[in-house]
Amino acid sequence: MTREPLEQSRKLLTELPGPKARQLREHLETYVPKAVSPSTPAFVTRAEGGIVEDVDGNRLIDLGSGIAVTTVGASHPKVVEAVKAQVENFTHTCFMVTPYESYAQLAQKLDEIVPISGQTRTVLLNSGAEAVENAVKVARAYTGKQAIAAFDNAYHGRTTLTMGLTAKNMPYKDSFGPFASELYRVPGSYPFRDGLTGEEAAARTIEALEIQIGANNLAAVIMEPIQGEGGFIEPAEGFLAKVIEWCHANGVLFIADEVQTGFVRTGAWFASETQGIEPDLITMAKGIAGGMPLSAVTGRAELMDSVHAGGLGGTYGGNPVAVAAGLASIAVMEEENLTAKALRIQEIITEHFAAAQQDDARIGDIRGRGAMMAVEFVDPETKAPLADLVNEVAVAARKQGVITLTAGTYGNVLRFLPPVVIGEDLLKEGLSVITDILAETRTQNRQTIDA
Repeated sequence: MTREPLEQSRKLLTELPGPKARQLREHLETYVPKAVSPSTPAFVTRAEGGIVEDVDGNRLIDLGSGIAVTTVGASHPKVVEAVKAQVENFTHTCFMVTPYESYAQLAQKLDEIVPISGQTRTVLLNSGAEAVENAVKVARAYTGKQAIAAFDNAYHGRTTLTMGLTAKNMPYKDSFGPFASELYRVPGSYPFRDGLTGEEAAARTIEALEIQIGANNLAAVIMEPIQGEGGFIEPAEGFLAKVIEWCHANGVLFIADEVQTGFVRTGAWFASETQGIEPDLITMAKGIAGGMPLSAVTGRAELMDSVHAGGLGGTYGGNPVAVAAGLASIAVMEEENLTAKALRIQEIITEHFAAAQQDDARIGDIRGRGAMMAVEFVDPETKAPLADLVNEVAVAARKQGVITLTAGTYGNVLRFLPPVVIGEDLLKEGLSVITDILAETRTQNRQTIDA
């Protein structure tokens, strides 16, 4: 039975949350821990393209993609078809027990598209955090060293090891320690706040690496080419190249965490390409498989082969259904030229908020690449973060049927991660809802001052 396409328009039949959603929220609060706290006041029943439909029949504009996951949409027909076909054949064997061809096909495809020269090898896993942990294992095995350096404003996951690499305490780390050992943090590059050139910021980073850790102890440096949870921070030009130059001169590996930035999200297959860098290892997840749980570590062959037999893997890693979705998603990205569409999304978001910035000095910075864009809100006089404003705008937008996300070490960043397949009119409507809310907050502030 062929289902009707989901209409690509925002429509509110009830207030959000609606009556059915409120009942489900009560059920959720009875059986799901408070630590799992959904932010959108709706319960999804269908999603397609740039729209999420909820149990009350409301249609919401999706500017979050499940945190950069549904790049090709939440149910692209080609991904759905590939998943159905695989499920009919087999759902699981564990690749380490009984292998299947599609695993190697996806590894070959990643070899073709990652910005690493020469032969690569790939291990398939389940989540971004698991990919990061396995990249660390590879780096330690290859170099024989233990220390790993991450950066200020970093986010690498929620497991014990990756929490130690993640910078932000609340909500990711608070009360969960102690964390894994031999993890270090160094300053990075945050042009909007530190005002440093790429070369200046790199010199500061390298000094910290040498003084705090020492190259003879350091297995790898890991960084997101554009920092995600930290606020979509793109380092100053030349920063990463200088850091990698130091790494390679000192027998240190560079791991690019492309969990959020990968798979056309930044207008290139990987954000490393936009930075002009070649990492030794790349971690991937999120947009790789159209919403199915899948991640990967791809690296130079000699690095990946340095680990003993059985040292990498896992029961569900490279599940055949997820792999089928991954192959189909990558094919869609190629066939529909989604790198170009991501760059068009960047133009639309930049133009929209640049116009709004003319009347609203609280918009301190508009940044990002492709369909990974952010707006940082600050006090115009002091640059102090306006986290309360961002939260107010995000909550109001969700109630008006626009799913948007917050980010930033200081909680003062609105981030935009729409499905790259979203229609331009739908995207513009969602952005207009947000800037209308911003305008209302300015009016309210003026009225409060006048009173």
